[in-house]
Amino acid sequence: MSQLALELQEEFKKRFPFAEVYEHNKRRLYITIPKDKLMPVAEFLYKEKGLRLSIATGIDTRDGFEIIYHFSHDATGTYFNIKIFVSKEDPKVDSLTRIFQASNWIEREIYELLGIEFIGHPNLKPLLTSDDWPKDQYPLTRDYE
Repeated sequence: MSQLALELQEEFKKRFPFAEVYEHNKRRLYITIPKDKLMPVAEFLYKEKGLRLSIATGIDTRDGFEIIYHFSHDATGTYFNIKIFVSKEDPKVDSLTRIFQASNWIEREIYELLGIEFIGHPNLKPLLTSDDWPKDQYPLTRDYE
């Protein structure tokens, strides 16, 4: 890992001691945080450290939903992957559209395919399914038939 990426990792650990940091390889860190800490972590990475949000990934696991936000530190080629868990009983998380307008479409896609509501999102209308698709069926969930 580059010196710059190591310094960023250490600063991150000091600033967010609740985060669980796992170094997957020299250019990829996985950082698990509580979902209610997503906004301050995203603001730190983007506004203070200049990382950009590349994409987000939503996954239906046995224990609930997992969302991974992939932040790129382009100068070093390092990715900071912020992982949160969202319960199936209350599938809601804050929308990052307030910080990143570009998160608009991926949040819509995750909502449409998994049913995770992004609180504060300006327009969670479907992108991929047809107009007659049932509103309570999410095709990437484990219980979808």
